Amino acid sequence: MRTPGAGPDHDLPFTDRVIVTLVHLRFQLPHAALAGLYQVDRSTVTRAVREVRPLLAARGFAVPGRPDLRLRTLADVFAYAAAHGVELRIDGTEVQVRRPRANKPDRRAFISGKKKTNTKKATVVTDGGGRTLWAGAFRPGRMHDQTALRTEGIADLFEQFPQVKAKVDAGYRGLAKQFPDQVQAPPLKPKKDAPPEETATWNEHRHRQSSQRICVEHANAEHKQWRALQRYLGRREDFDETYTAIAGLVSDRAAER
Repeated sequence: MRTPGAGPDHDLPFTDRVIVTLVHLRFQLPHAALAGLYQVDRSTVTRAVREVRPLLAARGFAVPGRPDLRLRTLADVFAYAAAHGVELRIDGTEVQVRRPRANKPDRRAFISGKKKTNTKKATVVTDGGGRTLWAGAFRPGRMHDQTALRTEGIADLFEQFPQVKAKVDAGYRGLAKQFPDQVQAPPLKPKKDAPPEETATWNEHRHRQSSQRICVEHANAEHKQWRALQRYLGRREDFDETYTAIAGLVSDRAAER
């Protein structure tokens, strides 16, 4: 193991290393192209991205009106929501990733049942204004959203913070059944032979719940304005760190709204 400070000096100052990392995340430019712009070797850019990206991912997520506060874990999010009376919005999103090599035991785990391609999923939590408060619970595209809730302990946090409320989509209906006073999911669709009045009432409730929950979809769209999350071309092992870094940067701008 090298001692801290050993090895060759950086060819790029820290400011340029940050800029290179931001440009790579925003536009997903190849390292060789960025190296050509700076007239350095490609390995220099790769080293800069690998050093700065974890720092961005570790910053956490900004909240409106509190520049001194950063949310880094789900427990932080629930504690913040309980203290300030924030109603959460929870949703899952998925990004296409590279297909695993043939004959790998977990190759089928990334095939999404919805998109029918290789993806990785993330869970996003926002407030009522669509400001990102947390992104995580990363898992292969084959895993259902409800499974991610159990593995990440989101259900346990609802038990610890009974005053926290959230709105979710139909993929989290099991969570709404478990916590009917805290979690609101879209109403069940009436049967085919239901009277028109019941169908009209269901449509009204569904539209109202959707209009209150749509802000988390807008937050997901903000994340995917960054080219790296439109179709991720890097290593799947770096996806979690990349998504967290981008979501944290998006939260900085969203907190100013």
